[in-house]
Amino acid sequence: MFIDNGYFSRVLKRAHGEKRVDYEKFSNRLCGDWQRFRTYFYDCPPYQGSIPSETERKRAGDADRFYYSLLRLSRFEIRLGRLLKTNSNPPFVQKGVDVLMSVDLARLSWSNKIDKAILVTGDSDFVPAVRAAKDAGVLVEIFYCPSQPISDELIHACDDRFPITEDLINETRMGPRTR
Repeated sequence: MFIDNGYFSRVLKRAHGEKRVDYEKFSNRLCGDWQRFRTYFYDCPPYQGSIPSETERKRAGDADRFYYSLLRLSRFEIRLGRLLKTNSNPPFVQKGVDVLMSVDLARLSWSNKIDKAILVTGDSDFVPAVRAAKDAGVLVEIFYCPSQPISDELIHACDDRFPITEDLINETRMGPRTR
């Protein structure tokens, strides 16, 4: 299972009203009857300047707590890229996330560690890795949000395609917080 959090967080925010999911439940639900080898979660920590502002420090602390909560889940790995500040629009760009995900997908496929790969992403940069996984005999599925931008090339490269529906999000939502 490969989750591009940049994509998935936009899906949750824009299409599902910022609902919070239980990532372990979400991963297991997408795997269905297949045993989940591992969930790889790709993200970039929030930007911090050389002298971080209070807001930057708070965002970084929130992200650290979130990543720590994911690491406590069964069979979860976190892969972090970096966020660079630009002088253009958008003001920040992710670096390294696509490469990390592509390398992991190809490496696990060609080492016969997986028979099936489930992607939650929308970027055409993953097409060569999807093709490499398929060449290694891996079945590649993609879960995507039809109302959010997604590469047609990526959709067509995958073996099976499934929408991220409101029902799926509701089935895998976080339960009420307890103290």
